[in-house]
Amino acid sequence: MDMRALYGWLLAVGLSFAAGAAQAHPHVWITATSELLYAADGTITGVRHAWTFDDMFSAYAVQGLESKTKGTYTSEELKPLAQTNVESLKEYAYFTFARADGKKERFQEPVDYFLDYKDTVLTLHFTLPLKSPVKPRQLVLEVFDRSFFIDFQMAKDSPVKLVGAPAGCQMKLERPNDGTASAQKLNEQTFLNGENSNFGMMFANKITVDCP
Repeated sequence: MDMRALYGWLLAVGLSFAAGAAQAHPHVWITATSELLYAADGTITGVRHAWTFDDMFSAYAVQGLESKTKGTYTSEELKPLAQTNVESLKEYAYFTFARADGKKERFQEPVDYFLDYKDTVLTLHFTLPLKSPVKPRQLVLEVFDRSFFIDFQMAKDSPVKLVGAPAGCQMKLERPNDGTASAQKLNEQTFLNGENSNFGMMFANKITVDCP
């Protein structure tokens, strides 16, 4: 499934999932884990994500894919789908937003990406290198979809890891409140008209790392 066409595809097909209930956002649910990657000199070099899609979206995404064993897919068989996904994420800024000491940072295109399929769900793994490694006293990383079409929830266990961080760095994760109830008050046409286009900002997962 082309992530670039995700919105239109789900609007066309996904609304049949549950007539009426599907009229509200979100439409896709992702359980995420993130790793902040540090170099030996203490600079932050990038972020490694693992995004597990809900079972309904996973089922639609693998429709039509050929596999040697029915009902299972290897990373090699999922390689073309993984490539399409990560290439298309650029349009949405990879749903990942970083600030180093208040300054907005940008990412390069994803590397080391692959999909795996386990227990009937897809998980997309990829690394986002920073365009320029930074060594801030405070890094703020937010993961969310501005339109709240996709609901990102950090995993309950080990949601965020600091890999190679200098001694003394402290990490805090602020989880959003469940925005589904609020979103259900807004119908599909509201989002299509561009209103509440930043609705998802209220439900961002915010990771703050403070280093001495």
